[in-house]
Order: sequence, then structure tokens, then C-alpha cells
Amino acid sequence: MTNSKSGKKLSAKRVLFLGYGRKQTSLIGVLSKAGCEVDHSADPIDEVDYDLIVSFGYRHIIRQTTLARINCPIINLHISYLPYNKGAHPGFWSFFDGTPSGVTIHLIDGGLDTGPIIYQRKVTFDAGETTFSDAHKRLIYEIEDLFVSHLDELLTGDWTAVPQCGDGTKHYVKDLPSDFAGWTSEIEPEITRLRKIGEK
Repeated sequence: MTNSKSGKKLSAKRVLFLGYGRKQTSLIGVLSKAGCEVDHSADPIDEVDYDLIVSFGYRHIIRQTTLARINCPIINLHISYLPYNKGAHPGFWSFFDGTPSGVTIHLIDGGLDTGPIIYQRKVTFDAGETTFSDAHKRLIYEIEDLFVSHLDELLTGDWTAVPQCGDGTKHYVKDLPSDFAGWTSEIEPEITRLRKIGEK
């Protein structure tokens, strides 16, 4: 395996991929093709011994005691432009709050999407991407593309993480409006409707 930018030989990595499986993301296959030995888990983890841990669509918070025992980078793929929209349903909240849309690869530090940023990208949606589902699919595409674009650096550790700037915003699953019409609804009219309800 060779770094296409530097020409340096890369060592195969033992990678633990947390969250989405092969049917939900192409990234496990990408890592395997890059010469990595990849294990997958959607369950809570305790003891681990890997060169890199990747979290994408992972539903569990890694405990601080576990983080303290891990001696490799733990990166999270989050479909928001951090520090905005940490936590659940970031795509929805970027529209509702009027905050930037984007994707971020960051280190996990024990907080809720609070770790230093490795790579991120703002996303502007196309005219045909009119539903929340459309926007979500685009964000998934963009975060996977961002990961693949920097695969060599992520595997070699040839990156610099920078602290998040400002407090941003954070939302939990319970914060999603109870009157939300669903992910296939049109974004603009639905956001307008929900804001009017909130003003009453």
C-alpha cells in the first residue's frame, strides 16, 4: 500500500469500525481494499487493541474509562459542520436553526461531538435535493467522500487536529419537534410550518 501523495509505503492497519455495517456504508470495503484488517462492531466496546478506530453511525457513547485505555486515534464521522449541530439529527437542525450544513471528521474526546476537528467540509444542497431524506443522502455521500479523499493521511496519522471554535449548537433525539411530518417531507415548507407552531 503506497501513499499516493508522498510515495511513502504505508503499513497495513488494524482498524475497528464502529456503527454502520457493509450494507450501510462503503467505507469498510474501502479500508479493506487499502490493505487494512477491519473488524466491525455496532455494540458497546470495552477493551480494544487497534491502530485506528473509526466511528460512523455508532449509537453508543464510548465511556471515559474505555477511552483512557485506548492507545490509538478514535475518529468520528459526523454529518454536521461542527461546532454546529452536535448530537442527533444534525441535518434537520441545520435547516431549522439556520446554521451551516456540512460534514466533519473529528477526534472523539468523551464529549458529545466535541473533539478536535481533523477535516471538515461545508455542503450546499442542489435544487433537486428538496426533502430531508435527500439532504441526508447528500451528507452521507459527502462524509464518505471526505474520508476517502484523506484516506492516506488518516491511515498514516499525517494530519493535525484543531480544537472546535465556539460553542456551536447541540441537540438530542428528544428535541426533534413532535409535530415533525417526517424525513420525506419537503424541507422549506416543513421548516416554515414548524417555526410557526413554535411561535404560538
